[in-house]
Amino acid sequence: MTSLDSPPQAVPGHTGAAGKQIPPAAVARLTIYLRALNSLLAEGIERVSSESLAEASGVSSSTLRKDLSHVGSYGTRGVGYEVQYLSRHIAATLGLTHDWKVAIVGAGNLGKALARYGGFESRGFDVVAIFDADQMVVGNEVGWLRVSDVADLETVLERTGTNMVVLALPAAVAQSVCDRVVAAGVRSILSFAPVMLQVPDDVNLRKVDMATELQILAYHAQRAQTPGQPH
Repeated sequence: MTSLDSPPQAVPGHTGAAGKQIPPAAVARLTIYLRALNSLLAEGIERVSSESLAEASGVSSSTLRKDLSHVGSYGTRGVGYEVQYLSRHIAATLGLTHDWKVAIVGAGNLGKALARYGGFESRGFDVVAIFDADQMVVGNEVGWLRVSDVADLETVLERTGTNMVVLALPAAVAQSVCDRVVAAGVRSILSFAPVMLQVPDDVNLRKVDMATELQILAYHAQRAQTPGQPH
């Protein structure tokens, strides 16, 4: 199984200059740099120094320069980085110039919220389908999508050209649906299910566990409130 959860492992498909693998932590920071660069573009800013971009991204200048060296971008001393070029370069490195078609399995509150989120399209992700097993939900409209019956999963995935799936499912059914998604040829899965899923080695699985993230946040909040404890 290829998992993108912590502890970090190499991230398949993310290669930088000379085809070298980019460390997972650097890949995560590249997404932050891209967001900062796109904000600069929206403001009409054409060039940015490493110091300014690092500050906008919440990292040190040395970390930023090291991360960008993985994608072959070094900037020009005294001039900085060309914002539009660097934005495109990072987007290409992250695979965002590809045509990503996303299907959401599970039309509960979370699935509906994800389907209606307007930020996916601007980042290169086209949500093309949403599924559910509840016949009271199948056929309902969520945003511009109509909920498909999960019984038709394979047919709809093929028809829409889906190459990325989000699982917003209960633990009891997540593995069986995940198996069907993999069998249908999808190799990129994001799971919100509260269970560890098993996938083949050639499948990229990323698990989002909000309860775990809250526990980590609580740990740091507690340390911040304890005098003498490093944060």
